[in-house]
Amino acid sequence: MKNTRINLAVFRQFLQSGMAGGVILLLCVILSLLVANSNLGPSFESFLQLEIGPEPVLKYSILTWINDGLMAIFFLMVGLEIKRELIEGELSSPKKAALPILAAIGGAIVPALIYLFFNKGTNAAEGWGIPMATDIAFALAIVTLLGNKVPAALKIFLAALAIVDDLLAILVIAIFYTSELHYLYLLYAAGLVALLFAFNKLGVKKLYFYLIPGAFIWYFIHHSGIHATIAGVLVAMTLPTTPDEKESPLEKLEHILLTPVNFVIMPLFALVNTNIRFEEEMLHGISSPMGLGIILGLLIGKPLGITLISRVAVGLKMANLPEGTKWQQLFGIGIIAGIGFTMSVFISLLSFKENHLFLSEAKFSILLASLLAGIIGSIYLSILAKK
Repeated sequence: MKNTRINLAVFRQFLQSGMAGGVILLLCVILSLLVANSNLGPSFESFLQLEIGPEPVLKYSILTWINDGLMAIFFLMVGLEIKRELIEGELSSPKKAALPILAAIGGAIVPALIYLFFNKGTNAAEGWGIPMATDIAFALAIVTLLGNKVPAALKIFLAALAIVDDLLAILVIAIFYTSELHYLYLLYAAGLVALLFAFNKLGVKKLYFYLIPGAFIWYFIHHSGIHATIAGVLVAMTLPTTPDEKESPLEKLEHILLTPVNFVIMPLFALVNTNIRFEEEMLHGISSPMGLGIILGLLIGKPLGITLISRVAVGLKMANLPEGTKWQQLFGIGIIAGIGFTMSVFISLLSFKENHLFLSEAKFSILLASLLAGIIGSIYLSILAKK
């Protein structure tokens, strides 16, 4: 009986720690790969394409509901965290906020240039956006698993960087990879966002005044041609909060979302998006110009772009290095930011939707680069922590 109580206490402590969500997420990645490469793979693919929801406006595949619907909630929570840090935390100083923004820009431009260096003038040149984005879910999971080996300020820096990075990727998709934008839907969404900001200014604190219009913002963004997850960030920016210790509507919603996001949404997302079936032609893609562009863009371009731009920004006194951190640690975070799985796969689907061979090679290169970035970054930061 005593051992049972101890085991329950340990399990409860594990669930309450930041590591639990990361461990479950990684287990779902492994499970997804195993299923995809087994006899269950085709059945699982068919299941993900099953359409559910009321017709005609909200009938989407299960995969779409997870990627565009549930992940909008994930981005809502991350947006809440970022806004809270901007108001009362590590990003409340303009110099502190400037660093992740500038670092994200550097971490997007340098990988794209590396890719174009290898692929300019080839049929694969359209994939230049593939190595630009950091996968916020997997990157934060790795940093969470590292625990106190990574300073808290750097975790916040990575979260802010990844958000800006994803927003940059969404802009790139909207401008360069979207065949048609529906401006009327964008106008509707902008009007509702303006309404939510007005609620904030008028002192409205009931969450349903923000969440109900937020659902409509998601619908309009989804139909505009821009990836629907940006709706979560837009709604998060409108929630009221205060710098004092009293719980604000923003902090209340953040606490509500924490458990379902960490233990339901992120694992589900990993389960359906790591669903890659290994094929022989993927191996040839590693040494191709496209494969080299993706792998070197994520593994070298990301940490190089993030660190160089950060050095310049701090040197010109445009920004400050996160409190209690060193340049070697920031470089390690840059390596972790090379995990570009989800958005990179999404952009590869848009780039090579007519070329199955290119798509297979791109997916394998992304998976390999992201895996190496996670392993190398973790080892590097662990060694620094020991020193």
